[in-house]
Amino acid sequence: MMSEIIVDIQQALSNSDASVLPSPEQLQHWVACVLNKHDTRQHEITIRFVEAAESQELNSTYRGKNKPTNVLSFPFEHVPDVPIPLLGDLVICVPVIIREASEQNKTLQAHFAHMIIHGTLHLLGYDHIQDEEAEEMESLEIQLLAELGIDDPYQDH
Repeated sequence: MMSEIIVDIQQALSNSDASVLPSPEQLQHWVACVLNKHDTRQHEITIRFVEAAESQELNSTYRGKNKPTNVLSFPFEHVPDVPIPLLGDLVICVPVIIREASEQNKTLQAHFAHMIIHGTLHLLGYDHIQDEEAEEMESLEIQLLAELGIDDPYQDH
């Protein structure tokens, strides 16, 4: 049985952007949706909501891409045989999420859910660089979102 899932939330936003954020309960539910399907001892995650400038700086520093992005995942690097429950950090760029949800005709909550699930899967080691890995990761995302009553985010894209 997994320990209680802990979601630490950080906000580095203007007040107007902060008003659109999912509730702590929603964030916890979305993370739990992923972690409960995986055998992991890590059950704590930090989600940081940021403006475009911080996302762009992190994306440039860690991925060599000089633009803001929807979600960045930073897995916690564990010391072997030391039981630390931290899975890692997600950095969510709220202005990018708002823009993408509008462009893709999705509800804001559905897009937040997708990006939290997507990022949490990255923290667990999933990736989408190779086609086969991308298919596996997208399939999991579609399945998890369907369980939440959210349509396939890859339809029509």
